[in-house]
Amino acid sequence: MMEAAPLHAVVGFPRTFRSSRSRNGSRNNAARVSCVSTRKIPKRLFVQFIGLSPLLFGYHPALAASLPEMKEPEAIRTVKLDSGVKFQDIIEGEGVEAHEGDIVEVNYVCRRSNGYFVYSTVDQFNGESRPVILPLDENQTIKGLKEVLVGMKAGGKRRALIPPSVGYVNENLKPVPDEFGPRRSLMSHASEPLVFEVQLLKVLRFQPLLTIN
Repeated sequence: MMEAAPLHAVVGFPRTFRSSRSRNGSRNNAARVSCVSTRKIPKRLFVQFIGLSPLLFGYHPALAASLPEMKEPEAIRTVKLDSGVKFQDIIEGEGVEAHEGDIVEVNYVCRRSNGYFVYSTVDQFNGESRPVILPLDENQTIKGLKEVLVGMKAGGKRRALIPPSVGYVNENLKPVPDEFGPRRSLMSHASEPLVFEVQLLKVLRFQPLLTIN
C-alpha cells in the first residue's frame, strides 16, 4: 500500500520550517537550521495591500459586475392656494372624496413651523388614536384645514402649512383638544403659521333632515 506523503511535501513549506530531525534520525540538521527573523509590517502598508489584492489576483467586485441603475425618487409636489395655504400629498387616498359641507373623521398632528410639537390625536407612545369629527364648513372648522381636506379621498394623508389668517381666528373653531393644557398650548401659537399633518379616515355625507308637512 502506498504511504501517504508528509504534509510539508504536499504544501511545500520552506526548509527552515521543516522538522530539524532528518529521515535517518540525525539531529545535526538542527544546528544548520537558520534562525527566522520576524519583521513587523506597518499597518498602513498592510491595509493598502489588502485593498489592492483583488486587483493583483485579477478580480474586483466593481469590475466584475456593473452597478445597478439608480432611480431618482419622485418629487413631492407642493400646492399653494389663494389663501396662502401650502400642502403636499403624502399618501394618495383611494376612498370616497370629501366635498365642502361633508362631515369627515380625521387624525392629525399639529406642529409649529419650526417643527415644535403642539398636539396629536395619535398617542406618540402607545399609538392609540382618538380621531375627531370635523364639518367641512369654515364657520365651524378653521378655513385653512377645511381647504386642505376638501378634495382629499379617504385613506389619504396631506401635510399643510396654514397661515394664521386662515387658522384659529377665534377659539370656537375646530379642531381643538379637549384637555385644558394642550388646548392652551395650541391657542398660544394661534398667531403663527402651523403645520398640520392630517389623515382622512372617513367621509360622512351631510344629509339634511327632510321635514314632513
